[in-house]
Amino acid sequence: MQIRKIMVKKVKTVPMDTKVQKAVKIMNKNRINCLVVTYDKRIAGILTERDLLERVLEKGKEPKETDVSEIMTRQVLVGKPTMELVEASKFMFEKKVKKLPIMEKNRLVGIVTLTDIARATCVDEETMKLIEKLSNMHMI
Repeated sequence: MQIRKIMVKKVKTVPMDTKVQKAVKIMNKNRINCLVVTYDKRIAGILTERDLLERVLEKGKEPKETDVSEIMTRQVLVGKPTMELVEASKFMFEKKVKKLPIMEKNRLVGIVTLTDIARATCVDEETMKLIEKLSNMHMI
């Protein structure tokens, strides 16, 4: 199965100068745990819950005054909609990423998360072990 079949196509994005507080409101309103950060219609980074915990809360930064560009993860790995589900899962595990923006012709067309992969698979024992490892990557 190709990633295009399970990816979320309506990706929530914010510009780099968005304040962290506004980004959190968008995440909460949409019940999501990441936002793709853009600059000039290109991916500049990704903002995750982990970024918020480590770079805002732990460091005591003021969410109303901090731009997402200051705390986002800058090196964003991306996939292609033609990737097979197994290929994408292995790639995410090897690179230790839980969210994979999907690009086609230099355009953001979707995003795949571990949750999307879990929902899409008939979870056999091997897949379940892979998902568990991916979910706990921060502990590796």
